[in-house]
Amino acid sequence: MEPNSLTWVGSPCGFHGPYIFYKAFRFDIEAKPRILSLGDFFLVRCRPGEPLCIAELQLLWEERSRKQLLSSSKLYFLPEDTPHGRTVSHGEDEVLAVSEKVVVKLQDLVRWTVWDSSGWSRGLKAAPLKPSEVLQELEKNGQRDAPVLYRYRESPLNSGLNIKDVLKDKTQLGDDGDQKRVSVLSYPQYCRYRSLLARLKERPASVLTSQVVLALGGVTSLTDHTHILYCRDTFEHPTLIDNDNVCDEFGECLKYYYCTEIPLF
Repeated sequence: MEPNSLTWVGSPCGFHGPYIFYKAFRFDIEAKPRILSLGDFFLVRCRPGEPLCIAELQLLWEERSRKQLLSSSKLYFLPEDTPHGRTVSHGEDEVLAVSEKVVVKLQDLVRWTVWDSSGWSRGLKAAPLKPSEVLQELEKNGQRDAPVLYRYRESPLNSGLNIKDVLKDKTQLGDDGDQKRVSVLSYPQYCRYRSLLARLKERPASVLTSQVVLALGGVTSLTDHTHILYCRDTFEHPTLIDNDNVCDEFGECLKYYYCTEIPLF
């Protein structure tokens, strides 16, 4: 991470006491600017030598009194990287979630981030679908952010937010269409997705559009670079409590956030 590269992207999405909540942030890694926003899944390594895991970014905020930029993420590990290891009850595409959300400063989250995902091969490879006619029309009319907007609508954490300002910056940076992505579903969502794939397997290609799949309750992807996993259980991580980057002292606002509704703009 380059010095002073951390900046918020977009307007604030909520306020509470000394806290200002945001939708995304920008940073530089490997001499290239990147943006992470609420609902993004990405690979992290909590300490050198520890296994890769998946982080789901769930909250971003600034603590004004102490001038801290903070994040809360849910971490997912492969079963073999948990204390009890992989058992016969674990599915091939299964991950386990750490029972407590992890609060770290943004600069530490960036240090944890492993942007090169070429080494990750686990998960069900998503079946690429044709964009809906609406999306094709948007692209035809020169709206370059249409694919980015489409992907961000898939995230439930973004569904209630106005993310046009974030998308504008995302589009300017480029979509990284060849970048491998990961996505973690609930077990019912994963089962529906597998069932839907089987249901549509013998159908004409004309019906394999994102619009149809979404209508049937499925998960859509415009590329074959997305790896889909699912989570149905949690575990107590044995070493996160000793990680110097974890900021439990800033976690008190999470109780407010997850028990009340922050005003959104």
